[in-house]
Amino acid sequence: MLLELIDLTPIQICFSITIIFMAYTVKGLSGFGCGLIAIPLLAFMFPLTFIVPVLGLLSYGGTIMQSLQLRKQVVWRDMLPLLPFSLLGVFIAMWLLVNIDANRLVLALGIFVLLYSIYSLLPVSIHAGSRKWAIVAGSGGGLIGALFGTGGPFYVVYYKMRQLNKNQFRATIAMTFLVDGGSRMTGYALNGLFTSQVLWLVLTLVPVLFAGMYVGHHLHIKIDQQRFNHIISLLLMGSGVLLIIKYFAL
Repeated sequence: MLLELIDLTPIQICFSITIIFMAYTVKGLSGFGCGLIAIPLLAFMFPLTFIVPVLGLLSYGGTIMQSLQLRKQVVWRDMLPLLPFSLLGVFIAMWLLVNIDANRLVLALGIFVLLYSIYSLLPVSIHAGSRKWAIVAGSGGGLIGALFGTGGPFYVVYYKMRQLNKNQFRATIAMTFLVDGGSRMTGYALNGLFTSQVLWLVLTLVPVLFAGMYVGHHLHIKIDQQRFNHIISLLLMGSGVLLIIKYFAL
């Protein structure tokens, strides 16, 4: 009965469960964006217009809880300049997601993931910067987040440039994801991307999300963080290259 509601093959469901479990284990272990792990791997089997809304809904519940818990520590003076450009990026992404050829979006995702993986492996230090960087960070985060579910790196770099302390950073980026994610969910809904198939798959994967987070949290003390991040970057690099190859092989 459930297989009929989801309308996916057993292999596709097993693949989805495995990738989501791995992605949220990584998130539970290091706080690393699960979208960067899950979206490129799921893109080998599903169109982006299907998997991006699935990942968006899966993550948004946790975002609501975290942002409300930490709201008193949000640095609004650094966050507010970001939001108009983030919303603009989301608006542009909605148009691209609906109107651009799906294979070109896969190529764009592959290029983005490859470039990000190379950046994450470089010994780059982030220096202090003005709020003017909110234009770039907001536009890039909103655009890439709505297209590929992976806009977090833009926001992370901006808030690190603003030199927020650990608690301020966590609270402010959570609140940013609340607003950014809300605009994305609205955009997906208005464009008819929340199909019954998407909603049933989300319900199926919610227990997998919690299981992955639980395992990741308990693995935290057993794994060297820097080496682990390097492994993830290499995984992203490989998936980016394969997505690019997939595009040219079509």
